[in-house]
Formats: sequence, C-alpha cells, structure tokens
Amino acid sequence: MKWWVTFCVLAAVIGPFDRSIAADPRYPDWPCAQAKVPEVSLAAVWNGPSLDDATSKWKDDPKISALIPRLAARRIPLDQAEKTIVDFLSETDAEKKEKGKLLFAGLFERLNAERSSIMSGLERITRKQRDAADRVRSDTLALQALQDAADKDQAKIDELGNQLVWETRIFEDRRRVIKFVCEVPTAIDQRLFALSRVIQQEME
Repeated sequence: MKWWVTFCVLAAVIGPFDRSIAADPRYPDWPCAQAKVPEVSLAAVWNGPSLDDATSKWKDDPKISALIPRLAARRIPLDQAEKTIVDFLSETDAEKKEKGKLLFAGLFERLNAERSSIMSGLERITRKQRDAADRVRSDTLALQALQDAADKDQAKIDELGNQLVWETRIFEDRRRVIKFVCEVPTAIDQRLFALSRVIQQEME
C-alpha cells in the first residue's frame, strides 16, 4: 500500500465523520443528522386528563405492568399494539379513564427510558469513533514514515498496513451502526405518539 493510497483511504473514512458530528454545539457527542431532543415532553404526546398519581401507580397494576413491555417493543407491529390497547380498554367509561391513564403513564416512562438509553449509547459510540479516528491518523502517519524510510522494513510495513485496514473496517462498521441507530429515537417518538393517541381516543 503506497502512502498516498493510505491517505486517500484516511480522508475517505475519517473526513465525513469529522464533518458529521457536533452539528449542535450543545451536544458535541451527538452524531445524528436529526436534532437531539433530550426528552419527549408530556405535553407533546398527551392531551388527556391529568395523570395525577398514575405516574407512580401504574407499576402496582400487574396487568398493566405486564402489558407495557409488549406495547413498547418495536418488534410488535404498531397496528397490533393499537388493537391490544383497544381490547384492553373495553370496560366502563370510568374504568377506561383510570386504566387509560395508567397505561399511558407506563408507556411514557418505558419509552422515554429506552429513548434516553439509546441516545446515551450513540454518544458513547461517537466518543469511541473519535478515539478510533485518532488511532487511524496516527497509524497512517507511522505507515507513511515506514514507507518513506531509506531502509524499509517490509515486515513492519505489512503488519501496520494490515492493522490499519482492520481499524478502518471497524470504524466503517461502527459508522453504519450509528446511521441505523440514529433512526431509532424518532421511531420511538412516533410509536409513543401513535399509542397515546389510541389510548386517548378510547378514553373519550
């Protein structure tokens, strides 16, 4: 691998990463094109009656506690989750209102926690990517020095070249993961909004 090829690889791999992060200076580790919204506000997804103590009481209801993980799971199709809510809230108006508040409170807490966990994970990966970018730069310069030396050590050149290939492969794999995971917070937002709308409709 010639040094100029190495630098081309470095520019292709590291350059886009450097330009894509820290679009918002408030969140220097946020890697996504989507704006970072640290938390979903209750008012953004709930127009129903006051939740009162439902935010703490929902865990005391075994049926609701068991239902929340199933409704929150993104592997469960949204229409199926919505039907489950409709079936669950099929009692008297008073019972619908009480259970509806508990159900929403549980979903809001669960999905917000999942969302926060995913966003924290994205920022951890970003920090790892910065470290990886520094390693790739350092190894690239070291490889260039070995290749430019008058007395070339081909074994070291080959070893460092292979190491650099491996490092850039890991970097690229992580970047693909980041791009995919960046869509997840938005998907969670959409699911929470859709399920809360069904709950409110049933309560009404």
